[in-house]
Amino acid sequence: MVADKETVARLLRTARGQLDGLLKMVEEDRYCVDVSNQLLATIAILKRVNREVLDSHLQHCVLEALDGKTQDAPQKVDEIMQLVDKLSR
Repeated sequence: MVADKETVARLLRTARGQLDGLLKMVEEDRYCVDVSNQLLATIAILKRVNREVLDSHLQHCVLEALDGKTQDAPQKVDEIMQLVDKLSR
């Protein structure tokens, strides 16, 4: 992985902390809207992590493949298209 590992790790630790908080909120039978808002905040962090990872992949792995530095350009394009399909669901 070529993404900034410190940033990705920090964001994932934050999301993990939020998940722990969500579990506690559920166990404490907290108000549904409060739980939902916390879920949305956690999802936003995970989306940010995914964007960071995908951006780094495009900027490094895919560009190298398209520049002819590797022979797997068609495979890289297929991978990106599969991810686009998943993101559009």
